[in-house]
Amino acid sequence: MASPAVRARWGPIRSLLCLSPLLVLVPWLTIREHASLPEPVVDLFDPLTSLPQISEVQILSHAKHLSEVVGYRTVGTREHALGDAWMVEQAKDLQRQCEEIIKAAPGRKLECEVWRQEGSGSHRFDIMAKRLYKTYVNLTNIVVRVSDGTERGKEHAVLVNSHLDSTLPSPGAADDALSVGVMLECIRVLIHTPSWEPTHAIIFLFNNAEESLQDGSHLYSTQHPTASTVRAAINLEAAGSTGPELLFQATSEQMVQAYSRVPRPYGTVVANEIFSSGIMMSDTDFRQFELYLNVTGLDMAVVGNSYLYHMRKDLVEHIEPGVAQHMAENTLALLHYLSSTESPLPSLTTGYTKPSTVFFQSFRHFFVYSYATAKILYAILFGVTTFFAVAIYTPPTPALRQARGFVGDHLRGLFAVGSAVVGALAGVNVVAFVMATVLKKPLTWFSVELSCAALYGPAALMGALASQLVVPTVREKTIFTSILLAQTGLAFGVQAIGVGSSVLFFLSGLPLFFAMLLNWLVKPSSEPVSLLSYALGQFIPLSTGAQLSYEVLNVFVPLTGRIGEQAPAEHIIATIVAVVGLYLLPLVIPFIHRYSRAVLARSVLLMVTITTISMAVFSMRSPFDTMHQKRLFVIHMENITSTEQHLHIGAADSAPGFHELVHDISQQFGAPGIAPDYVVMDDWNADWDTIYPFSAFLSPYKMELPLREEYMDQLDYSFMVTAVNDTINAEDGTRKLTLLVTHPGIIWTAVAFDAHVLQWTLDNNPPDEYARHHIKEGSFYGHDTWTVDLLIKHPSPAEHVDDKFRVDFVGIHEKAMWPGKRAEKHLGGRAMKLFEELDDWLEVKTGGTVDATLLGCVGGVAWV
Repeated sequence: MASPAVRARWGPIRSLLCLSPLLVLVPWLTIREHASLPEPVVDLFDPLTSLPQISEVQILSHAKHLSEVVGYRTVGTREHALGDAWMVEQAKDLQRQCEEIIKAAPGRKLECEVWRQEGSGSHRFDIMAKRLYKTYVNLTNIVVRVSDGTERGKEHAVLVNSHLDSTLPSPGAADDALSVGVMLECIRVLIHTPSWEPTHAIIFLFNNAEESLQDGSHLYSTQHPTASTVRAAINLEAAGSTGPELLFQATSEQMVQAYSRVPRPYGTVVANEIFSSGIMMSDTDFRQFELYLNVTGLDMAVVGNSYLYHMRKDLVEHIEPGVAQHMAENTLALLHYLSSTESPLPSLTTGYTKPSTVFFQSFRHFFVYSYATAKILYAILFGVTTFFAVAIYTPPTPALRQARGFVGDHLRGLFAVGSAVVGALAGVNVVAFVMATVLKKPLTWFSVELSCAALYGPAALMGALASQLVVPTVREKTIFTSILLAQTGLAFGVQAIGVGSSVLFFLSGLPLFFAMLLNWLVKPSSEPVSLLSYALGQFIPLSTGAQLSYEVLNVFVPLTGRIGEQAPAEHIIATIVAVVGLYLLPLVIPFIHRYSRAVLARSVLLMVTITTISMAVFSMRSPFDTMHQKRLFVIHMENITSTEQHLHIGAADSAPGFHELVHDISQQFGAPGIAPDYVVMDDWNADWDTIYPFSAFLSPYKMELPLREEYMDQLDYSFMVTAVNDTINAEDGTRKLTLLVTHPGIIWTAVAFDAHVLQWTLDNNPPDEYARHHIKEGSFYGHDTWTVDLLIKHPSPAEHVDDKFRVDFVGIHEKAMWPGKRAEKHLGGRAMKLFEELDDWLEVKTGGTVDATLLGCVGGVAWV
């Protein structure tokens, strides 16, 4: 007969109802606080103190001018040159204000200097496991240095950077005109603050070519006279338009400590390590500062709602109120500190070292400590919990005939926990397989970042609970302490190998220890674990897990939906939900072992039902809508060599409907009776080299264009690749030449060829083998030639004609980019006529759920 204590124990429903306020309110309040933003400020000066203040309205006015008045500022375009001229004007105006302030207060130690840097160069840029070379001609940067005017004050400087250009299909309001506005506003507030005098200089770099693979930051880092004084860098970016600005790279304890002083810190070591691992497949100018200036620093970006990232709708109207205020107030606080007498800048002369600092924020509190401190803390916690678990251990009753002793009993507990982990991962991936492969309904979660939790959360719970059906009976308290030992052991072990993200296990293990301590104090050892211990043990995992879920899914849902048709996007998101869910609810498994096997079986059946309903509901959803659009890449290719014209169409997601859409486009715009060809995307598909290597994400089609009258116009391009200074050394078996690329009216040119390069002017380390080489160019508006000197093995083992080798070349007609060049569409020729028709047709056909990048390209083949 059951004991009175057992008979009085609450059932699962009553217990869950008791815990439900905690389970609901803690994640809700955490996310609400986590996503909060300051109130936007309108006035340039505080009405009460008359002191200057950060004004979001002023920042957004700068962003709006750049993104909507100047427009699409793609490197090499006329609009890019207009943005450059506007920025020079803004810098000069601030310099004039600075000089007037100094005249009015002659004793104030303040100086403002402005440079418009021009230069050419080249650099290697490896990304996505591809080797790529960049070259640029007469690119520009605008540099503003604010200092106390002394040589000593200029000896150590902090660099703060944003970029003026925007990428091919985007007006770039958030990315990165917002950051440009933030920097301009910081300069205004600093120089107009009467009491502010910098001990150390601040260098504001408005770089003019980030989207062309960081050419502007490379130019500054390798050629500007102030670069040698930089001791730390702050990079301001955007991959979204909502939510707080995230600190996602921090590379020294001193700079993390500096960040701890900002009014609204937002960042964790977890984001830092995820980004630095390379799995994000993206990069910022921060790379150039680390590589060429050898400095430490902070990399910060707005990442919420990244559906608009590099899209047409990256407009000021879609930037959430408070975003600019948050970014600017944090940046201003950093600059105040780093330019002060307390600044660590003079100590940062040894350059970049691998970060060894744990940091995280919770409810506006920012915690920072070193890896050494982390190891001590986590070791102490693991030791104390192990001692405590042994001390409170009571053997099972003989009737249960379970494990023999503490170790055996807890091995069973760990097996139960491990089975739950495996079960959760298996459950979500089975559902992912069904959604993507069986039902052919992938990406149905795409348009709402957290919605994937509704699809895969029940599946994870279903798998975790189902796994317990094959696990031998284990006592509730044993599993509880097994989880405690696992969490604290992982915290210590993972930190021991130098991974700061082990703080997650520490933050989860610490409350579990106090929960077990509380249970030992208030409950007899023979009774089940107190519900109060569950509440205490779950509080921090619920809070930290909700924060983690919000950050990770905000970034990975839009990103994973655009990583290519062949990528297992469904399984990636399902696995993320399972892992985050396991962290969020670590006590589910001891809780279910609190009750009978019948309760467990019924719980599994309930989760199967909920999962099935969720799959049915999601199967009826469309992945895209007007604010969460499908990206379509369209190239109108005019081949100079063959005089052929084709339309190339590619998409970067696995959502259904793309192949049907391509065939509909072919019927509407292609040559009658000729079906589009599905082509292979590899390093030899030169048609897409303008966006190489990101073209690897695309699933491309190629279609014939009809013989319309406008397509029969005579091609008149002077785009060519030739060899000059060409000599062959038969004795050495080498050939020396200069590859000359002439491209009037063509921008973002790219050449690709196969050769065994021995030497060239791009870098000092060409691959010592016969290989495919890609070289891309980005130059200032109006500059139409570039060269590279080559020394190659000759003859090459490749196909050759009269001792020549093949060079594939391609570029974008500067006047043929839709919608960036809509205002002068008459100058874009046949491509723009087609793009206008196609864009209108897509809007109607898809109901505005497609954002198409429409590029008029010119290419061909040269034998040199």
